Amino acid sequence: MNIIETERLTKTYRRFKKPEGLSGSIKSLWKREYEEKAAVRDFDFTLQEGEFIGLIGPNGAGKTTLTKMLTGIIAPTSGRIHVMGFYPNDLKNEFKRQYAVVMGQKSQLFFELTANDTLRLFKEIYELDEKQFRETRAYFTELFHVRELMDMQVRTLSLGERMKMELMVALLHNPRILFLDEPSIGLDAIASNQIRRFLKQVNRERGTSIILTSHYMEDIATLCDRSVVIHHGCKVYDGRTDALFARYQKNKKITATFSQELPPAQGPAAENPAPLPGQAGGQSPRQLPCWEVLERTPHKLTVLVPKEEAGAALAAIMPWGPTDISVEEDEIGTVVERIYQEGAKGVAL
Repeated sequence: MNIIETERLTKTYRRFKKPEGLSGSIKSLWKREYEEKAAVRDFDFTLQEGEFIGLIGPNGAGKTTLTKMLTGIIAPTSGRIHVMGFYPNDLKNEFKRQYAVVMGQKSQLFFELTANDTLRLFKEIYELDEKQFRETRAYFTELFHVRELMDMQVRTLSLGERMKMELMVALLHNPRILFLDEPSIGLDAIASNQIRRFLKQVNRERGTSIILTSHYMEDIATLCDRSVVIHHGCKVYDGRTDALFARYQKNKKITATFSQELPPAQGPAAENPAPLPGQAGGQSPRQLPCWEVLERTPHKLTVLVPKEEAGAALAAIMPWGPTDISVEEDEIGTVVERIYQEGAKGVAL
């Protein structure tokens, strides 16, 4: 069942252009120039009940504008939009009670109140009965492991602790859809992993549909089975996250350590083509132009190879008897940069 449907959804802004200086300001009193900027263009999108999807795009791509239209904050210029059977910009109370928004850079908490008092305040806003409130609070207190923090002022909490409280407040009324905009921004690795684990559990156990916008692609890769890439307001990809990343994972980084010293390189070890280990038995190292040496010490070798050459690279290194060997894919940030570059060139992903 689709709970969000859009068809040719478009949002265009009209912006005033003023010439520089005082004379330009005076001239603009009589004659003004405007330009139109399409923040979102002809956007077709669906979300099924219980889905957890990632919304990917560089700054200015239109992600926030799309989220604002889906939540009714702004009205579209044209196109069709239905969210849970409502036209969002009508802002009916029945609609607003069924979604929640969490923004990593904007807080909805009251910093002078304790976490418990803040939850009590939102209980009244959403008109929850006492039994439902207590059950939901107990569930999330246990899930987030924050029982000892509930009577602390919000302003005394760490950034990671406050984000847990933000999620508790957002999920208190059991929304059908949760919109997350950079929820892990500024968090350390431990807090980010905790937030990811909690979100996955909420999606699985409570059936909450989640739309996640994040520049931390580890969030997207870990949480979202489906991803939508938006660039210059247009959708350039909508499909499985693993397929998207697999398409743009072009290299493998192989790191091997050795108990015995490697033979000296024939020429500068950092150049490409680079001399690398060959077969055992004292044979000369062989040249493989597709390998790029990232690091070479007497007991360690790190090379970057095209993913289709990873097997050959391992076969060449193994006869030297490495004590440890690891194979890593391209960093997620590198992959996303490639995605954005193709989107900027108008290449359909």
